[in-house]
Amino acid sequence: MKYSTVSTLHKQSKSNTAAASGVGAASSIVAVGAKMLDLSTMDRGEITSLASAACVMLTMHFTVQLLSQHLFYWKNPKEQKAIIIIILMAPVYAVDSFVGLLDFQGSKSFFMFLDSIKECYEALVIAKFLALMYSYLNISISKNIVPDEIKGREIHHSFPITLFQPHTVRLNHQTLKLLKYWTWQFVITRPICSVLMITLQLLGMYPSWVSWTFTIILNVSVSLAMYSLVVFYHVFAKELAPHKPLSKFICIKGVVFFCFWQGVVLDILVAMGIIRSHHFWLDVEHIQEAIQNVLVCVEMVVFSVLQQYAFHHAPYSRDVEIKMGLRKKDE
Repeated sequence: MKYSTVSTLHKQSKSNTAAASGVGAASSIVAVGAKMLDLSTMDRGEITSLASAACVMLTMHFTVQLLSQHLFYWKNPKEQKAIIIIILMAPVYAVDSFVGLLDFQGSKSFFMFLDSIKECYEALVIAKFLALMYSYLNISISKNIVPDEIKGREIHHSFPITLFQPHTVRLNHQTLKLLKYWTWQFVITRPICSVLMITLQLLGMYPSWVSWTFTIILNVSVSLAMYSLVVFYHVFAKELAPHKPLSKFICIKGVVFFCFWQGVVLDILVAMGIIRSHHFWLDVEHIQEAIQNVLVCVEMVVFSVLQQYAFHHAPYSRDVEIKMGLRKKDE
């Protein structure tokens, strides 16, 4: 009996010691983590990287949340596949920008490659967005399906499109096909320009005038693609109203146009000498890429939140929940 008591006390002592050790280890880990995250010991570059990482995680959180909701209420594969590709644009931009931010001293070719990934995905998103709008309206260009009630509507073009198109045209299969071509030309132009830009950069044949030439070409291309979406939205605003097209359009145009022009403005400011590395806490060779990457990481959090409203799962969850309710009643 005495031996049993001593044995029990010994086990309790070992258990208490192990528990104390576990608490001590956990405390040590917390202390180390707190020390590592002590902002007072970090320089501004490290704080910037940490804040950008937090923004990337938030973007991933909101996107995965919306993505999982669409997958759970999987009702319309054609529409929801397009929606998934669209909402993944925010994390693609955020992760891509964060990778570029980690390598502050990266070569020009490296940054160009990262930009190409974002912009090629952006081209795919624009095409998928137009396909989503077509799906909402039950339009199929390839199958020559255009509802009679929308034929004959007027499309009013503005300058500079009026240089090669009449100011007013009637909506028909050909005009819809033209809008589609104007969108898809960017899907083709962007990858081709990316390959040429990276190749010329690696060969050392990429002077500033070539860089600006590509910038102008891509600006014209993406502007034409976005113009076709604007025209499409104005022509079918009434029919698209139940699908919240304005919020969807703002998300697409915001990411595509805002990020593009933000990069162009930064390039101009650096070329003019207004922005220099020693003006900022980022001691880097390519200051415009670093600033652009930080801004994109922050902005993608905002757009991932906006997507929660613009591409909400509610239109698909209602029918699924009704069907589930009917099944329960039958059982």
